[in-house]
Amino acid sequence: MRSVREAARGRGVPRALSVTQLVGLLGDALEREVGRVLVTGEISNLRAAPSGHVYFTLKDDRCQVRCVMFRSAAQLLVFRPGDGQEVVARGQVGVYPARGEMQLYVDLLEPQGRGALQLAFEQLKARLAAEGLFAEARKRPLPFFPCHVGVATALGGAALRDVLVILGQRCPRLHVVVRPVRVQGLGAADDIVDAIADLNAHPELEVLIVGRGGGSLEDLWPFNEERVARAIAGSRLPVVSAVGHETDLTIADLVADRRAPTPTAAAEMVVPRTADLGASVARAAAALAAALARHTGRERRRLDDLGRRLRDPRRRAGELRAEIARLGRRAEQACRRRIATARAAVAGAEHRLGVQDPRARAAALAERVAGMRRRLDLAAVRAVAAARARAGRAAAALDDLSPLSVLRRGYSLTRTLPDRVIVRDAAALAAGDRVEITFAAGRATARVEGRRRNDRS
Repeated sequence: MRSVREAARGRGVPRALSVTQLVGLLGDALEREVGRVLVTGEISNLRAAPSGHVYFTLKDDRCQVRCVMFRSAAQLLVFRPGDGQEVVARGQVGVYPARGEMQLYVDLLEPQGRGALQLAFEQLKARLAAEGLFAEARKRPLPFFPCHVGVATALGGAALRDVLVILGQRCPRLHVVVRPVRVQGLGAADDIVDAIADLNAHPELEVLIVGRGGGSLEDLWPFNEERVARAIAGSRLPVVSAVGHETDLTIADLVADRRAPTPTAAAEMVVPRTADLGASVARAAAALAAALARHTGRERRRLDDLGRRLRDPRRRAGELRAEIARLGRRAEQACRRRIATARAAVAGAEHRLGVQDPRARAAALAERVAGMRRRLDLAAVRAVAAARARAGRAAAALDDLSPLSVLRRGYSLTRTLPDRVIVRDAAALAAGDRVEITFAAGRATARVEGRRRNDRS
């Protein structure tokens, strides 16, 4: 390999280069001298940008190189690259101008030691298993005897021919709806997804068969696509997967409600043979008739045994009539005893009533009431006289204490005017004051001319 200086002299560039010129020379030299290469290494620092580009580093135990895989190449990957994976990268060596670093522009990436398809299969299988899409609990049973079956497979393939032959042999009147699909190559996975959706749109269909004949892993790959697996899992109808031969296993087989080793086996699994059903019904009818005969014989013997143990009803009727007559006699005797006891009680009551005549008791009570009335009248007269005496004494005492009695003895009562205050002391009056004098009979108004206190010395 020529040196950078020799390359620069060969191009006639000046001795002093700008950084951009230097990076351009390095890029040209790498593209011309190294070009496209295959590089093995371990992925680290993998980052998927929102633009779709994938950035990572390839390294070994001594060196590392930055790598970029543009969106156009990254979207063709069938597996998911991740840190720690040993891979083989094919690409163009160049220089990233912004940092002046060597960089590998990868256009193809495959896992080291394992095929890309096999790794993608294992990655998708692990992811869907973690989501529970393979769980037996979510898988639905197939209808026992469907009348309408949908088939999604290649129109001219041996798989469709085998399915139709077996379905026709087992149930000639079966209604089959075939949705032709591409089963390999570009766009096959999308075609299978659309076929499942179209068949689910048929309201009369009861079960679907999705599959194809055998082939390589690449041929069967559309049935390992995630969108096909999710279409099967989301199907309204139960799905039987019949992809390849018995040794082939696809993601569609794991997600489907039932997996058939071959398309022929799928047809046998979906529809029972009419002749076999007729024979089974005949065997069931014979077994039912035998069971009914055994049950009838057993019940007849039981009825005979009960007939032997049953007593003569006429004899039983006679016993019941005798029992009724005996009970009637006992009831009649009891009624007679009850009537005699009642008559004796009535006679005793009449005797006691005669001894205690209520008219005599009424006369005695009337005399007692008259005596009590006389005593009550006398007590009332005495109480009224005593009350009158007490009232007279109280009136005399009140009369003695009345001011009017004092006035009748010659005294008078003097009040000032106009406030009518009783005068008890002459000192409370002044010359010219008007006063009112109350006598035992009537009042008089006077004016004070003068005043004089009594001397008691």
